[in-house]
Amino acid sequence: MSQKQDNLIVVLDIGSAWTRVLVTDLNEGALRYRGYGMVESAGMRKGMIAELAPAARAVRAASEQAERVARANIDGCVVGVGGPHIRGLNTNGGFELGNRMREITGEDVRVAVDRARAVQWPPDREILHLLPRQFILDDQPGIFDPVGMVGARLEVDLHIATCSGSALQSTVTCANRAGLEVTEAVLESLAAAESTLSADERELGVCLLDIGAHSSDLAVFFEGAVAYTASVPIGGAHFTNDLAVGLQVPVAQAEELKRQYGHAVVTAVPQDAEIEITNPQPQMLRLRLIAEILEPRARELLYFVRESLRHGGVLDALGAGCVLTGGGALLPGMLDVTESQLRVPARTGLPVRLSQMPGELAHPSFATAIGMILYAHRTRVSRAAENNSLRAKLRAIFAASF
Repeated sequence: MSQKQDNLIVVLDIGSAWTRVLVTDLNEGALRYRGYGMVESAGMRKGMIAELAPAARAVRAASEQAERVARANIDGCVVGVGGPHIRGLNTNGGFELGNRMREITGEDVRVAVDRARAVQWPPDREILHLLPRQFILDDQPGIFDPVGMVGARLEVDLHIATCSGSALQSTVTCANRAGLEVTEAVLESLAAAESTLSADERELGVCLLDIGAHSSDLAVFFEGAVAYTASVPIGGAHFTNDLAVGLQVPVAQAEELKRQYGHAVVTAVPQDAEIEITNPQPQMLRLRLIAEILEPRARELLYFVRESLRHGGVLDALGAGCVLTGGGALLPGMLDVTESQLRVPARTGLPVRLSQMPGELAHPSFATAIGMILYAHRTRVSRAAENNSLRAKLRAIFAASF
């Protein structure tokens, strides 16, 4: 285990059902898969950490698995944040650059963003991301990078993604107790979008719906920028619990029935199809009964998604449709329900393949973890470019002074 931590990018995805640690490294500037660990989550309730000790044990077990596979020591990580406490807000801010037009600098951009982010938040909210949607220079909209341009007034349309401060701190504390230092936190829906959406979809308008165990996170992109983020408190575990109650079977058996025979559209299941189950005695079960239980929950989930999109004013901005990812996206019939409820095309979002990545990771349930890797890599490259630019400017200033 001699790999230097500086070359590693490690992400921690604490889900309601599974805890994942994914390890990659930078090999000549390119991302390369090294290993991953995955264990069943513990100490979780309704998508949030309820008990630190068992949650930390799960994180430690997953990180130890990842260390063995990657043959590297892991001491830091990027964590994902998601769940029903996620909130997003669009805001605007700007300032006059002076009496005469002048060139826009990076500091001007920071001032405009600071003006836009000056919003009164409840004391328990924590800002995760400041995401500029566009800059407006002297009433000219649609500018993505104003640095170097000339004008007299600079404004920014900003999307602010926030989370519960206590939920974020619980995640950080959990990682710390497992021996991991948290270097950055990433909104999980943005991470999933990073690994599943194309540039064309982001430009035309698309909703990324990440269906987890206890909640479903969504992010809408329009004209290449984030337009809306939110969360719906329904996930795959609700489908499983409905089956357990409706069929009067244990939750573990209900989960297996959902995975093997579940369908979100009743009419897609043959009327005479049956299977034999033990409950506790052998009995025959109509497969349509499973779909009759699952379809109402699927329609309820997409109803709340539609209402959330309508509330955010982006329901009519989905020119490229909706992309479903996360473990819950694999339920047969979910795409049909999505298309009928949102009236847009829908597809399943599979994460991009990393170099040397095993095939089992090319699965919707790994979209968030792989997206976090891509996000962290892009952020690292961007910061390195900024530092190099700053050093070049300082060298020029130093040389000019002699």
